[in-house]
Amino acid sequence: MRIRRLVVAATVSSALVAGVVSVPLATAAPARPASSGYTPPPVQWGACDVPRLVSAGAQCGYVVVPLDYDRPNGAKIQLAVSRVKHKTPDAQAQGPMLVNPGGPGGSGLIYAIFGDFVPNGAGDSYDWIGFDPRGVGESKPALSCIPDYAGYNRPFYVPVTQKLEQTWLKRSKAYAKACDADQHALLSHLKTIDSVHDMESIRKALGAPQINFYGFSFGTYLGQVYGTLYPSKLRRAVFDGVVDARRVWYGANFDQDIAFNKSVKVFFQYVAAHDSTWHLGKTEAIVELRYYAEMHKLIGHPAGGKIGPDEWNDVFTQAAYYVYGWVDVANAFAAWVHDRDAAPLVDLYGGPPFDDNEYAVYLGVTCTDAPMPSNWNTWRRDTWRTYVKAPFLAWNNTWFNAPCVYWPAKAGRPVKVDGSKVKSALLINETLDPATPYSGALQTRKTFPHSVLIEGVGGTTHAGSLSGVTCTDDRIAAYLQTGALPARRPGNRSDVQCDPVPAPEPAAATAAKSASTTGTSALRVALSPR
Repeated sequence: MRIRRLVVAATVSSALVAGVVSVPLATAAPARPASSGYTPPPVQWGACDVPRLVSAGAQCGYVVVPLDYDRPNGAKIQLAVSRVKHKTPDAQAQGPMLVNPGGPGGSGLIYAIFGDFVPNGAGDSYDWIGFDPRGVGESKPALSCIPDYAGYNRPFYVPVTQKLEQTWLKRSKAYAKACDADQHALLSHLKTIDSVHDMESIRKALGAPQINFYGFSFGTYLGQVYGTLYPSKLRRAVFDGVVDARRVWYGANFDQDIAFNKSVKVFFQYVAAHDSTWHLGKTEAIVELRYYAEMHKLIGHPAGGKIGPDEWNDVFTQAAYYVYGWVDVANAFAAWVHDRDAAPLVDLYGGPPFDDNEYAVYLGVTCTDAPMPSNWNTWRRDTWRTYVKAPFLAWNNTWFNAPCVYWPAKAGRPVKVDGSKVKSALLINETLDPATPYSGALQTRKTFPHSVLIEGVGGTTHAGSLSGVTCTDDRIAAYLQTGALPARRPGNRSDVQCDPVPAPEPAAATAAKSASTTGTSALRVALSPR
């Protein structure tokens, strides 16, 4: 499942904690730079079409890159890029800051405005570069296979009958086939390493001697591989929601299943603590039982004719990912339980026109970065073993990735990440982040010996930096302004401990919903794809 996602599930890690599933680590390939000396032409900057980019004074254009870097004179594709230039005098400019929001498959074009949300004016000295990775969004070509694949009232995720299992396998096979039909040539060139070489091409197209990089979630893996292959070109890096590079990608999903099962219980505990508001149960256990009872009632009887058990699970996955929407999800939960009002659930799930571009590229990357089991029996066995201990996301996550069983493009070997030559990096992770478990941040801290790790102690929010937590955000700002990192402490631990992104108070959150003022609300609204 993808690792920066607001509606359905997520990705990243490997052999299960608690020993539920034993998955070998992916065999990594030795690091090597691009096999060609390809240099793209300079970007021809022009006007942007996205209103928020226009209002920010951004410029937009394309970077032309090879479809296959081993054939630099062959077919070309185009990467959509955006830029908001530095606001300081040129003598104080610190170069381009590329931003990747995660996914894989997430559109990053809007992130040229991201510098405005760094406190203390610390983003002003950078040229903020948004970009849509290959296959994504405004890049050409863009991959789309079955646009309404994640539509309403799908077959129940949990294959309690052989018919359900076969239905999902047929759906998965059909999706993989549709992707092959849409962009056959592109599918063999969607690996992380292809996007890393694209980042290097963007650097060259900008005429910059180095880049800075701010990566969320999967974007942290992109940054790690870039730092491995091009360490002298990486000036400063912020990794938020840190991927364990040893774990890509099959076993990662099972680690997430365990982690999401824990994080959603934290949400249920929150709902119980505010029983006077939602009246859904006074204990976590009671609220959790009510969640599963209502989910099973939706089998064959979707709420509002649209929200079946799968969509119900997807909506609650939002709450397992981030604290931001806890009040909205709890309100929808209560509206359905007490009034049988499906409208808030439908609103949270989203509606047509559906768009599968991000999902298609997610599969294009994760199915080919490293080999996955080709035998469905392995997937079935591992998922049922996980489901016994962590039922919340197990089958959702497996079916999200199941097209990889039939994926037409051959998988490669992931790069062996080595950050020893990267001069500095700032890592950020909350302790109970379900999408990128905290153990991955600790491992990356080892792999990048000149890095420092900020821990959001006890938090469950994934990739939530610049959300108004002063302890974290001020350190990001200081690093971007001066390059100075907090002191690195000895041992296998975080270097700085901060409060996590705070859970909202129900009354305050309801009042703020109409205000949409500053901080987290403004950031999320500004970066919304809608």
